[in-house]
Amino acid sequence: MTEKRNILKDLFSKQMLIVFLLGFASGLPLLLTGGTLKTWLAREHVDISTIGYFSWVGMAYSLKFLWSPLLDRFTLFKIGRRRSWMLVTQALLMASIYYLGTLNPLQNLTTMAAMAVLIAFFSATQDIAIDAYRRELLSNEELGLGSSLGIYGYRIALLLSGGAGIGLVGSEIWPITWGQLYYIMAGCMIVGVLTTLFAPEPKVDSPPPRTLMEAIVDPFSEFLRRPGAWFILLFVFMFKLGDALSGALLNPFYVEMGFSNADIGLIAKTFGLMSSLVGLFFGGLVIYYIGIYRSLWIFGVLQGLSTAAFALLTHTGPQAWALATVVVFEDVSSGMGSAAFVAFLGALSNKKYTATQYAILSSIATLGRNFFSGFTGDMVKSLGWGPFFYVCALIAIPGLFMLIGMRKYQTAETV
Repeated sequence: MTEKRNILKDLFSKQMLIVFLLGFASGLPLLLTGGTLKTWLAREHVDISTIGYFSWVGMAYSLKFLWSPLLDRFTLFKIGRRRSWMLVTQALLMASIYYLGTLNPLQNLTTMAAMAVLIAFFSATQDIAIDAYRRELLSNEELGLGSSLGIYGYRIALLLSGGAGIGLVGSEIWPITWGQLYYIMAGCMIVGVLTTLFAPEPKVDSPPPRTLMEAIVDPFSEFLRRPGAWFILLFVFMFKLGDALSGALLNPFYVEMGFSNADIGLIAKTFGLMSSLVGLFFGGLVIYYIGIYRSLWIFGVLQGLSTAAFALLTHTGPQAWALATVVVFEDVSSGMGSAAFVAFLGALSNKKYTATQYAILSSIATLGRNFFSGFTGDMVKSLGWGPFFYVCALIAIPGLFMLIGMRKYQTAETV
């Protein structure tokens, strides 16, 4: 019974509530430059290859390690190093998301692309600060549950910006335009602002880097001196690559298969959220009991199978039961995999260089998604939707085999 009480105490602690709300703030901008924006473009009949190229908007998430040393070195305001950066980026996100909603895809496509890049840059910078804050706030023992709760908040934000939001555009219940959806999402960023204002600045044992050069060089050199550093980085790149590529064009895929905005909002996003929350919950529990390494094996296999399952929809057509089945399977698997993977990245980060090292690892993890996803539209044109998902599932296999080699490089926290 002691172990159970410890889990409940961790789940309902103040730290976990903060991590949950900051996860919401982190997740809200993502689909506004990703799936939701692509759905908007698809409804306006923008070419599928052009929509695929919009995936490159997210390259900021893969390049954020370039400016992450600034967040380790400098404190903007007296409220603290991590909180000051969070507050600035949240204010900039509110303004830029609002402005994106004023644009029209048929008249301002280039401007929309530029604004989407800017939003992704502010969002990636916010993520650097939030990821560092979470790692410094939580103990190693809390990383598994904390990662799950952070992604809980993240997924709820995805529901709001990509599920409920899309479902309301043009609906009969409460019809809104695409622009009005972005105005509402800009207002929802206030959750992050209030959390940042009232959250405590985490205490760290090591002082921040004394110079910018130290902030740039030391995190890289410390990590690269570790045994198997390059193997670890390659594994981080490969583990979720197939899953990420398959998700790049899901919303345009649903549109092409004949699903309505209401279907996408209710089934693909709302059911998807609930199932991903179930996956995150069980993922956190599994990590708590068997460790991160073993969890990565189980969840990695499920991720690959769920990616291939999307090909089912090419045979059934716009059937609600088929969409619900595939979405629930994929989101439960992805939720569990994300919980383990985020905890794994956190365990690898040295608290002295949290912002930069976590940014390096998460940048590499998203590099495949944000670069290669730009070619997914061309892949679909060449292969068709069914083979496209099968290829994405096969891409997951090398990452699974690399787990065998990862065994000797695991840290005490990943056992």
